[in-house]
Amino acid sequence: QFQLVESGGGLVQPGGSLRLSCAASGFSLGSYSIGWFRQAPGKEREGVSCINNSGTAYYLDSVKGRFTISRDSATNTVSLQMNSLTPEDTAVYHCALPWAPCTNMVDVDFGSWGQGTQVTVSS
Repeated sequence: QFQLVESGGGLVQPGGSLRLSCAASGFSLGSYSIGWFRQAPGKEREGVSCINNSGTAYYLDSVKGRFTISRDSATNTVSLQMNSLTPEDTAVYHCALPWAPCTNMVDVDFGSWGQGTQVTVSS
């Protein structure tokens, strides 16, 4: 059964770090592009990062240099390391499969996703 399950969210102070993880089941992550999007209350969904099956990673401009996406084929998981967090990063973060291999963060269209994990950045 196809499933994506996120974990690792929480409350962190500005400047802090969190590491999100997404466990996939029912399929092999290594065969697909996989990424993360976030949604804050009252705001549109925003693609944060995507990594294709060649290992090339793409990032939303506002998170470049702060977030790092990685994939572990042995555990069938994808992670998002988030550093230097700001209140603007507060949102529910979803692990998601795009409809097509990701080549940038402008055209990526996510079709299936997990239930999400809440990230709150606040002092």
